[in-house]
Amino acid sequence: MKKNFFFIFLLLGFQFTFAQSFTASVDKNPVAENERFEVSFTFEGSDINSIRNFTPPSFQNFRILGGPNQSTSMQIINGAVSASRTFSYILLPNSVGVFTIGSASIEFKGQVLKTEPLKITVVKGSPKPKEEEVAGVSESEIAKNLFIKASVDKNRAYIGEQLTVTYKLYTRLNIAALMSISKLPQYNGFWAEELETSRTLSFTTEVIDGKRYSVAVLKKAALFPTQVGKLEVTPFELTVPIEIPKKRNPNNIWDSFFDDPFRRGDIYQYNAKSNIVKIDVLPLPEENKPASFKGAVGKFDFSATIDKSKTKTNEPITLKLNISGVGNLSLLQPPDFELPAGFEKYEPKTNDQINRLNKIGGVKTVEYLLIPRISGTREIKPILFSYFDPDVKRYIELKSNPFYITIEQGDSAGSYYIAQKEGIKQLGTDIRFIKTNFQDIKRREELLISKPVFWIATGLPLIAFIGLIGWKRKQDKLSGNIQLLKYQRAEKIAKSKFKKALKFLEAGNSEAYYSEIAQAFFGYLEDKLHIPKSEFTLDKAHSLLIEKGIDTQLADRMKAAGEKCEFIRFAPNAGASTAMKEFYDELLNIVIDIEKGLDK
Repeated sequence: MKKNFFFIFLLLGFQFTFAQSFTASVDKNPVAENERFEVSFTFEGSDINSIRNFTPPSFQNFRILGGPNQSTSMQIINGAVSASRTFSYILLPNSVGVFTIGSASIEFKGQVLKTEPLKITVVKGSPKPKEEEVAGVSESEIAKNLFIKASVDKNRAYIGEQLTVTYKLYTRLNIAALMSISKLPQYNGFWAEELETSRTLSFTTEVIDGKRYSVAVLKKAALFPTQVGKLEVTPFELTVPIEIPKKRNPNNIWDSFFDDPFRRGDIYQYNAKSNIVKIDVLPLPEENKPASFKGAVGKFDFSATIDKSKTKTNEPITLKLNISGVGNLSLLQPPDFELPAGFEKYEPKTNDQINRLNKIGGVKTVEYLLIPRISGTREIKPILFSYFDPDVKRYIELKSNPFYITIEQGDSAGSYYIAQKEGIKQLGTDIRFIKTNFQDIKRREELLISKPVFWIATGLPLIAFIGLIGWKRKQDKLSGNIQLLKYQRAEKIAKSKFKKALKFLEAGNSEAYYSEIAQAFFGYLEDKLHIPKSEFTLDKAHSLLIEKGIDTQLADRMKAAGEKCEFIRFAPNAGASTAMKEFYDELLNIVIDIEKGLDK
């Protein structure tokens, strides 16, 4: 009773305030390569109930085995009250070296407090124990009850042929909280495109070797080989917080009553890793390969149309090419075609409508703007498009009809001709009287050449002409260098897609929003860093940004945001408009910061 009265007395007001602090510490440093250690972030002050929003560092180069765990303590010294709250993690180093654990942050009464970074030295230690045990359960025992299986629909494929890799989570354990991606698979030698799956994990049941597992599809991707040989897809790794009940007491008859070897107990961050997938990629046959073949593999239809067959000189004609079907549509190059003399062709406008269900397919539309300059009848010869069908193992060539275009002389072209003498008519109002009295005319004392307006009027056309030549040369240079063209337009295209994504967000179409924003972000990096779509990985983009002098923290932000793009569908609150807008701002700011960094 006395203790309770004393405690209430302290809470009601007899408090001395302490200056708050927020510090980081580890229980050991240096640590061995295979040795666990604990890192703690401790807030100390008189009012620990006012702390909010603890944000841990990224723990890059370490593996989280447990945490965050919270503990609170209170001290009373000479009537003064102090308290602390500690957030701790159990970590395991990934490799030997000196690594930095960044700052953790916390909010206290509107003020953000941050810890100092910690340098951890990891030295070579004893060999890794064969079995790590958590709550009396070995990792191999966990692996038998929770694992990721990667499978492909075919192990042999032609170069450019789609194969689908599916990642499934099998578990007999309780998943305690949200999973996080540890490492994404690397599709080296493939052009990859994510296939649409459910945004939330939907579990079904499968029985393997007499054991019943809950199974959910984590991820599906369409892979198109871009090189011949034996290729591998690296494992997909997830950190899965699982709940491991403690081992039963064998002496307790009630514990041995049930078959399940686990019961409720500790939370453990288990690193689940999928198997490596191996693919044998075959070259396309050289026999009967048509000259018009440009790498299309799958099943396609092709058509070509023009919007009019009669026109006038200098009036544009639109030639539209449509390629539809199933296959590597995004990688397709439009077929070449010849234009008759007297036509000008402008850079085409390309639009892809991609279907990302089980098979990558859809429609690619390419529109050319053609300008006839000479009157007469012209022919555009049939346009050829060919592809390789892996099912029948042969090339198929499709051909459009020829186009005949009648071109009449346009009105604007009349100014190019010299008027004939008989075409000139003089009207009475055109005749002016000849002036014979010059008394009202005075010679100007100041020469026009001495006036600034003369030089301005003379110089401006010259400057404009030089500028026009420079602009034309730049456009010609860009047209001849696709990489440079993509580099120059990367930011503009990305901003356009970001605006489009924002419209989807405002319309509440979250699926289209995430698709568009991912295309904007990854497309920007591909164009800006000259990475072909088939070779793009976040690690490669990260390395190239560092090589180009981009700050490491910004490159890390880019990689984390890219991984978040992949991860977002696992988040249960992915549909929250606030989080979606914050994610939008985050990606847009990264693009802007990279632009600033590259311009330095």
